[in-house]
Amino acid sequence: GRMSANTSMVTEFLLLGFSHLADLQGLLFSVFLTIYLLTVAGNFLIVVLVSTDAALQSPMYFFLRTLSALEIGYTSVTVPLLLHHLLTGRRHISRSGCALQMFFFLFFGATECCLLAAMAYDRYAAICEPLRYPLLLSHRVCLQLAGSAWACGVLVGLGHTPFIFSLPFCGPNTIPQFFCEIQPVLQLVCGDTSLNELQIILATALLILCPFGLILGSYGRILVTIFRIPSVAGRRKAFSTCSSHLIVVSLFYGTALFIYIRPKASYDPATDPLVSLFYAVVTPILNPIIYSLRNTEVKAALKRTIQKTVPMEI
Repeated sequence: GRMSANTSMVTEFLLLGFSHLADLQGLLFSVFLTIYLLTVAGNFLIVVLVSTDAALQSPMYFFLRTLSALEIGYTSVTVPLLLHHLLTGRRHISRSGCALQMFFFLFFGATECCLLAAMAYDRYAAICEPLRYPLLLSHRVCLQLAGSAWACGVLVGLGHTPFIFSLPFCGPNTIPQFFCEIQPVLQLVCGDTSLNELQIILATALLILCPFGLILGSYGRILVTIFRIPSVAGRRKAFSTCSSHLIVVSLFYGTALFIYIRPKASYDPATDPLVSLFYAVVTPILNPIIYSLRNTEVKAALKRTIQKTVPMEI
């Protein structure tokens, strides 16, 4: 009947994003373009430095390079389309485009969740088990940890996306968000989505709370070890390495938990795009800033690279 005729009709969605801020479209475009270019440049620079500098070959930098590559993908899933919408005022996205965007956003987001846990394990091993560190984080172990993180991302993306887009969409097609995020897309599905919501909350709980638990556990052990270090300088160095990681982790997990672990009915179109902005757009630019500006080895590598490429003027 009418119902089935209607369900097949939703061939595209309308992403409202920041369309209510009509006077600010130009300003928002400039701000997001600047953030995007800096994010890609900053993370690309880390990938290049770690790949070419002999001093940055420890597991910590292997993971940092992986994280930076991931951040470029993660921010490119949402921001270029947002920029296009801000510039043209056209806010449409096809159904398949929406599914693709959701898949890649989940893929990169879930991979980052797991990778941040691997990085915490690396710091734990380096600080709490220094003698066994080369064994605990051999190159093979690093590759396995990174590989598992990427595999986890693929599973999460494939676990949610085809399932959601096989459900019937009844007709309303406006998404009060600047990209195809699970929660607001689910609100457009007709019929009962409680099973999906439960699936999302469970998957998220596993994906966010397990790595987050591992991270807190690692840092708990690290803090205990740090407080046993007799020299103040040694304590400070150990702490500064970890505090930068902790800042990234708290921002990423905090905002993601806020959005995902709750029923879809409590989705608020006024504030939620702002919260999502935080983990979709802001955390990827903080990574190179926090990890590099607070890291003397990365700064030294950057200096060496500049000196190599720009010959000294006599």
